[in-house]
Order: sequence, then structure tokens, then C-alpha cells
Amino acid sequence: MWTSMQYRRLVRGSAWYDLIVTAAFATPWSFAAVHGVLVSISQMLNLPGELPAFAPVHMLMANLLGSIVCVWAVLRIRDPQPLYGRYDAAGRFLFAAWQLYALLHGASAVLWVFLFFELVWGVMQVLPVRASSRASLAPTSH
Repeated sequence: MWTSMQYRRLVRGSAWYDLIVTAAFATPWSFAAVHGVLVSISQMLNLPGELPAFAPVHMLMANLLGSIVCVWAVLRIRDPQPLYGRYDAAGRFLFAAWQLYALLHGASAVLWVFLFFELVWGVMQVLPVRASSRASLAPTSH
């Protein structure tokens, strides 16, 4: 169980993670570099699955993902509301579902690393948040 202050820090921390991991997906040039690194890692470790070259439409999808995730991350960094943490958890479970789907259909095993972090952040953000002490001290009407 989180205190509200801990949960706000968690929401902000998950946002920083997203910004750091996803910023390179936001432009064709930076994504090309990241894709090259991921291909190299996959080959060096002899991981199963494919990480094919991207056609322009694939690049567009990666760039759209990177752009919107970066905007969403900046919002949560600037204003780490608990509600945003709950929505972020839902989004992470959706991302995790599609990542697992891709893995089961032949995507590169390097995706397991991303799936792991999606699940960890998602689970941490669905844990309960203790009511603030002010709320528990507020007078109740009978």
C-alpha cells in the first residue's frame, strides 16, 4: 500500500522511465539508431525472433508511439496525479498484452525486457493508496 506522497513519486518515476526509454522513438533518425542497437543486441545474444527493418509506415507507427508517450510522460512528470497513475497502469497492461502477442507471433525476444518493465510499473501503479491523514481526520456527518 502506498501513501499518497509515495504514489505521486511512483507516477513521476514511471513517467521519467517512459521519457528516457521512449524519447528515441519520437523521430525517424533517433529510432533508426535505437533499432540498430536493438538488432545488434539481439544478434550478439543470439536471441530468437525477428526484429526486421522498418518500412516507412512501421517507422511512422514507432514515431507516433514515441511522440504520444513522451507527451504523456511530461504531463505525469509535471503533474503526477493519482488518477494519471491509474490510467497509466491500464495503458501499461494494454501495452504488455500487445507485446506478449508480438512475442508469441515471432517478435524478437529483446521485447521481453520491455514487457517485464511494463508489467512491473503497471502492477506498482494498481496497488492501493492509503487515504491521506487529512481525509481521515475530516469530520464526518451523521
